Amino acid sequence: MPLQSRFVGIVIAIDAGTTGVRSFAVDEAGTPLGFAYREFAQHFPRPGWVEHDANEIWQAVVATLAELTTAVSQPVAAIGITDQRETVVLWDKRTGEPRHRAIVWQDRRTAARCEGLEQDGHLPLIRKTTGLVLDPYFSGTKIEWLLHEGGVVADEHLAFGTVDSWLVWKLTGGAHLTDATNASRTLIYDIRNGCWSEEICALLGVPMAALPEVRPSSGRFGVTTADLPVGAGIPVSGIAGDQQAALFGQACFEPGQAKNTYGTGSFVLMNVGTTCPEPVEGLLTTIAWDLDSPDGVETTYAYEGAIFVTGAAIQWLRDGLGLISDAAETEPLAASVADSGGVVFVPALAGLGSPYWDPRARGTIVGLTRGTGRAELARATVEAMAFQTRDVVDAMAGASGTGVTDLRVDGGASVMDLLLQIQADQLDVPVIRSAVAETTALGAAYLAGLAEGVWDSPADVVANWSADATFTPTGDRSVVERDYARWQRAVERSRDWEQD
Repeated sequence: MPLQSRFVGIVIAIDAGTTGVRSFAVDEAGTPLGFAYREFAQHFPRPGWVEHDANEIWQAVVATLAELTTAVSQPVAAIGITDQRETVVLWDKRTGEPRHRAIVWQDRRTAARCEGLEQDGHLPLIRKTTGLVLDPYFSGTKIEWLLHEGGVVADEHLAFGTVDSWLVWKLTGGAHLTDATNASRTLIYDIRNGCWSEEICALLGVPMAALPEVRPSSGRFGVTTADLPVGAGIPVSGIAGDQQAALFGQACFEPGQAKNTYGTGSFVLMNVGTTCPEPVEGLLTTIAWDLDSPDGVETTYAYEGAIFVTGAAIQWLRDGLGLISDAAETEPLAASVADSGGVVFVPALAGLGSPYWDPRARGTIVGLTRGTGRAELARATVEAMAFQTRDVVDAMAGASGTGVTDLRVDGGASVMDLLLQIQADQLDVPVIRSAVAETTALGAAYLAGLAEGVWDSPADVVANWSADATFTPTGDRSVVERDYARWQRAVERSRDWEQD
């Protein structure tokens, strides 16, 4: 239930991503009013290591809030936060200063530790309790590294958080809180019982006193302090990890509804309802959101498939091969030929994610002939985005027993009509592009506004949601299935390639 009577004003979402911060304002109709963006530095102290300065993230938040509130000078009803997930921040509760650079979700320094934990037989516990897999992608082994090899002292003044928790601390002047979606990405959270796992914390040596309190995704986490551009007393009332926020912003509230965000990589999430499913090979089980209900907090779960390289493959065509000079050239070049001429590109440039989880896979191009040119390679790159998504959606359909009803899409590559038509043909369901591209920020705004009475229920989110375009299946099924079978053969040739 809302915490206050209906408030007429804007809602601000802070979207703290991997390379920058975007502050985004919407009105009661869910219409974007403006945004401000700031990048922050990426630090690479060693190969495979990726770090951020948490103070630089905070400075970007303050700068974007200042710019946004100057441009959109209306009363603010609430602030929501969405963030890069799995990234670890450790700070001192007395000073509010970080004790180490944040270790980013992309960081691979704990790969050997994850392999050791699996060899020691801990994977079943991790899968059953957290819904995740043993991979350095997640937060738990990052915290362990910081405490055992990074020189961070586990004293009574230590605070751990993902980026959302760090921002809540800074916005409110000291509230140490997170939400269930971010907690569910840490490798130490029991997604069935809704609490930190004492057993896994003990396994990794994580002091539970340093962990934030976990709250529902929509609800008041605190209010802003006086020294911020938005002013004092503004409720901070919604939090969700970026992919869960996008699922919420896409109004995927019914089991079977799914979204895909085509970014550097792609993340497919499918709502699977309020009963936590058993672990499924190749997929992650995660908390989609926690919402208050008349019977208490109700948890919605999701299957997730993480695809490591989609838009990054287009960047590689541009920067690595020089086949294009601008990413915008990809679609017209790919559309200039009827098909790829039998060429298949498996963009395993960083291994393969869901449903394979094969870090030893490597990028593969097969089917080259003397007739292969730039256009065929561009077409194969676009097709690979659709094939990888089908891999994940088919795994989700097999796990849930039902296929997706439709696929709602957003992200940079979703502007390509050719991609979305190929995607619809491959999935044999409608693919729907949202009218609002910033669905991640929009989801965080809705979670915050629901808590503060801007919107009454998720039904208002459904009413506000609209499509920019819908792509329905039109392809010849025999050709579609032939192309997908060729893709699967190519994937097998890319797998387990790196033996070192």
